[in-house]
Amino acid sequence: MNFYKNKTIFYYPLFALGFRPFFMLAGLSGLILIPLWNAILKGTLATENYYTSTYWHAHEMLLGYGGAVIAGFLLTAVKNWTGKPTLTGDKLAGLCLLWLYGRIVPFYSGLLPDILIALIDLAFLPLLAYHVTKPIVETKQYRNLIFTGLLLLLTLGNILVHCEMLGFKTNTAWFGLQLIVDTVIVLILVMAGRVFPFFTERGLPGTLAIRNPQLDNGSIASAILVFGLQMLGVSGTFLALSAVLAVIINSARIAGWYIQKIWYVPLLWVLYVGYGWIIFGFALTALSAYSMVQPSLPLHAFTLGGIGTLTLGMMARVALGHTGRALRASNAIAVAFVLINVAVFFRVVLPIAMPDWYQTLIYGSTLAWLAAFSLFIFVYGPILTGQRIDGQEG
Repeated sequence: MNFYKNKTIFYYPLFALGFRPFFMLAGLSGLILIPLWNAILKGTLATENYYTSTYWHAHEMLLGYGGAVIAGFLLTAVKNWTGKPTLTGDKLAGLCLLWLYGRIVPFYSGLLPDILIALIDLAFLPLLAYHVTKPIVETKQYRNLIFTGLLLLLTLGNILVHCEMLGFKTNTAWFGLQLIVDTVIVLILVMAGRVFPFFTERGLPGTLAIRNPQLDNGSIASAILVFGLQMLGVSGTFLALSAVLAVIINSARIAGWYIQKIWYVPLLWVLYVGYGWIIFGFALTALSAYSMVQPSLPLHAFTLGGIGTLTLGMMARVALGHTGRALRASNAIAVAFVLINVAVFFRVVLPIAMPDWYQTLIYGSTLAWLAAFSLFIFVYGPILTGQRIDGQEG
């Protein structure tokens, strides 16, 4: 059994690098939060909560599950980009505990002051931003400060949520949650330009993914335009045309990276399908601008489809690469990738054609999601808690 040389009390592998504990926490939260939400929604679990039930569900999926994935990815990626160490050992465990406290203390709103609950949750993202920014500044890789900016935007969205929960403001929580969704999607679009071509070329040796900086910038700008119009309350033709523009630009962007052979590589096709759900979200946004579909459908195309599918695929690939394993998904994880897309299909696509079956479709989507994350924990639990198979640190 190996321990850090600073005699940390924590077993070495789990706290060797940011992706390990945070991907584990993300997987467990993905498995726990959905049935807990269903129990709260149906009234089978009555409990004190700092948040209202709907806000709790949205907040925890975005900043609980999503926040853990973002933390694990950035703490790992920044080490690669800068060559500087990021959090390990006790300090990494402390950041994980802060994330965990943020998930637990809302259920003690009758015992703890609401302002303390808010401060515990609000502390996580700025602290993560500090630990991400420090090595970037030290190595003068200033272009990567975009991720600091995005983390601060997520913090702003979180502040808006807590302002309403604390009674400081009214009607700010939903605006804050929308800002969080939009920021996470923009973060994904930024990262896609960096990792999709690289992952495609690594996964399919001998291929060349076309990089187009104009399309990279256009995809992000078009997304910001759509999200900005929505937050300003603009609908109708202007929003629809902006959303169609986002569909066209993002489709052209991903077409440059696309190679038909990706369908033989689950670690690749899951990322492309996840991006496809984001594009579909923009298409549904155009339809919702004319009230042709419910606003919840494009929202869940972005969240359940784009964020859920892409984060599961990214966690699977990053964990393999950074534990010295071959970049090849097991059959169980390939099934998990299919299941999470089944969950999106049941939640986003089928309700359009079968609105009378909505509740049944939600139930089917929930089961598929839980099955996907059960497989992830089963396969990746030993990988995330075990040592690298090549004997290196990390």
